[in-house]
Amino acid sequence: MLDVNKIRADFPILSQKVNGKALVYFDNGATSQKPQVVIDAISKYYQEINANIHRGVHTLSQLATDAYEISRGKLQNHINAKFPHEVLFTSGTTHGINLVANGFASILKPGDEILVSAMEHHSNIVPWQMLCEKTGAILRVIPMNLDGELIMSEYDKLLSEKTKIVTVNHISNALGTVNPIKYMIDKAHEAGAAILIDGAQAVPHLKPDVQELNCDFYVFSGHKICGPTGIGILYGKEAWLNKLPPYQGGGEMIKEVTFEKTTYAELPHKFEAGTPNIAGGIVLGTAVDYMNEVGFDNIQQQELELLEYGTKRLLEIEGLKIFGTAAAKTSVISFNIEGIHPYDIGTIIDKLGIAVRTGHHCAQPIMDFFKIPGTIRASFAFYNTTEEIDVMVEAIKKAKVMLS
Repeated sequence: MLDVNKIRADFPILSQKVNGKALVYFDNGATSQKPQVVIDAISKYYQEINANIHRGVHTLSQLATDAYEISRGKLQNHINAKFPHEVLFTSGTTHGINLVANGFASILKPGDEILVSAMEHHSNIVPWQMLCEKTGAILRVIPMNLDGELIMSEYDKLLSEKTKIVTVNHISNALGTVNPIKYMIDKAHEAGAAILIDGAQAVPHLKPDVQELNCDFYVFSGHKICGPTGIGILYGKEAWLNKLPPYQGGGEMIKEVTFEKTTYAELPHKFEAGTPNIAGGIVLGTAVDYMNEVGFDNIQQQELELLEYGTKRLLEIEGLKIFGTAAAKTSVISFNIEGIHPYDIGTIIDKLGIAVRTGHHCAQPIMDFFKIPGTIRASFAFYNTTEEIDVMVEAIKKAKVMLS
């Protein structure tokens, strides 16, 4: 069991006031807050070992390089990758998806098919649309039902010898649905297709085991797991990363350069052109250490309790409808109140110190499916409490009265 008050003391921002009220932060799906140990680690890097990596023989460069590669090893262990060079540092989930999509431009031909799901974030739709325009490949969409669950029988029908890659989120950012990715991975491989898993919304809640899952690619962002912004991870199987061409050209990713020909460095440097976000890479390791110290079993238990309690309390409000009622779900509640625009609710409760997200959550096709302009999304983290949910519910009731 978590001592939530003790955990909350690790996060300095949670003690501040917003608009004169105690902050209630329920926008964790967008980004998590940062514990003091992460904030301190950022300062420590710049104060003590700031230098460029992999290039210098001087002491600071060696220290920074060692710290950066130690962090890569932590991430390898965290997701159970087979080799450290299968773990690539990126700027975030979007970067990782674009890197893979760009690589597949050299593989696809007209008439090949890419499968995405109906509940993807725009970052896992647009790069594949761009790839289709470039290659003549065709984008196919795995449909979902009114509970916000993907329809597996339709997925099975869509898979064919034409399918070259399937790309699907592990957990929906807009609905909280946990997708059956192990089944989807196995079925994709049976069809001879590769599969990429967008884990941006999953890694705050669970530890993915990429070898057990047997996915070809897994991407996520550091800022959603208590780490800094501007850093993320692309896991790729060694065979696939060797097969794909580099995404960017520049320093670090080369073996030898002449004006006649350039040869590329070995993994992982082949995909890490230019000076990276060194502080971000190092401190992401600190964030992962912190999350593991809290314990993902503890995190899941706390967040499940928050989901169950929040769902019960919100449904007490007359006219409130929840979107995303899948049997397998994480701590996200997306909802609207009949006759009131979500933006108006969000604006009013912000004045009461409550941070939620309103809009289409970069998942506009989901909103089109439900024929709504957007939702109010409350996304809970392990440092949130049921008392904060009570504060939100009372604030929503006040807003409803004001707007009715």
